[in-house]
Amino acid sequence: MQQSEAVGGAPSVLLVEPFYGGSHKQLIDLLKENISSCCVCTLPAKKWHWRARTAALSLSQTIPTCSSFRVLFSSSVLNLCELVALRPDLACLKKVLYFHENQLVYPVRKDQERDFQYGYNQVLSCMVADLVVFNSHFNMDSFLSSIASFMKKIPDHRPRDLEQKIRPKCVVLYYPVQFPDISRLLPKHKQLRLAAETSHADDIIAPWDEQQRAQKPVSDGDSADQMKPLHIVWPHRWEHDKNPEMFFSVLLQLKERRLNFHVSVIGETFADIPEVFVSSRSLLEDHIVNWGFQSSRDQYLQVLCAADVVVSTARHEFFGVAMLEAVHCGCFPLCPKALVYPEIFADQYLYSTPEQLCRRLQELCRRPAAARKHVVMVTAASFFRVQRHTASCVSVSSGSAGRHLFVLLDRPEATFPDFTGRRTSLNAPRANFSKI
Repeated sequence: MQQSEAVGGAPSVLLVEPFYGGSHKQLIDLLKENISSCCVCTLPAKKWHWRARTAALSLSQTIPTCSSFRVLFSSSVLNLCELVALRPDLACLKKVLYFHENQLVYPVRKDQERDFQYGYNQVLSCMVADLVVFNSHFNMDSFLSSIASFMKKIPDHRPRDLEQKIRPKCVVLYYPVQFPDISRLLPKHKQLRLAAETSHADDIIAPWDEQQRAQKPVSDGDSADQMKPLHIVWPHRWEHDKNPEMFFSVLLQLKERRLNFHVSVIGETFADIPEVFVSSRSLLEDHIVNWGFQSSRDQYLQVLCAADVVVSTARHEFFGVAMLEAVHCGCFPLCPKALVYPEIFADQYLYSTPEQLCRRLQELCRRPAAARKHVVMVTAASFFRVQRHTASCVSVSSGSAGRHLFVLLDRPEATFPDFTGRRTSLNAPRANFSKI
């Protein structure tokens, strides 16, 4: 069902989301709450491939005509080029395109499976946009650096210099994550760990050895909590790009070495579940605490709060909300030394090979208190508002990234420093396609 609603007085900002679900929905809802007057037009988060192909035509018929619109904001699922061609009255707005992910490097099992049209649509949308916003440097750099090779798939009459035309429009604003209060969900040892902390943001960005020296000793607290086996959580979509094969292979090695651990495998599931989940469930049956999608937000957060270590084995990640949610709930993160993760996490949370991941988990299985007493550092903490809530960890909230995005849309004439180091506004000359 299509949705269209106005918030505040005469709307100056048009928020468009062809895939209104997950992080796309969270961002639109956050913008709607923080922009003084806006109109929101969305399509349900179903059949992503059809949304990417056809949403522009559908939305062109439902977006109201409004003389007060000044700014159009949309995710890159929308073919912005088609929309402004179908609706010339929208072409004169200042157009902001937000990339949650990019289709030029989105992993597929075989290159032949990559549908050229999705990436091509994103390039066209960038050409007509006035500002192109990415949720990480990895997302922006991987997109821009892939345009030339991507266009070589065209057999002849290939367009030239597209990266040079698009790059000046690009900025990085980290995804503005918001978290609820989790105090009622924390086990006792995490509550005690918080009480022992004396500093706030400074220890997050300090070197790890200095951070450890600065911390006060933490009481062992509830001995029942401390005696439990290490609890590992994997909170990702059950799809091949999250590389579940590697995760389960490492866990089976831990089992073969007779190490004691618990595991929760949660996250969104779909109709086609990779076979590795079925086979691994039976092999790890004695270690499993939670299995499958958690039906409520509270249940999901409760699993994260109960866990000690959160693992990513992703082959692709443009931001990684699930990992930050787990860190917010007091989990020690272990991530690939690739993709977006080095932007956010310090080196001690990164691994380069499956063998390194296995060794790190093996150490933590033998000394689970090392994970339970640790205070996590986030490399990108200075880009966010860092809050402490109730877990002994970093909470990355909307902070400066969110505030800049609100100001950008509500006051297009304002300028601010983006995370590429230059000042940005929507006051620059805009692409005008009103004569299409």
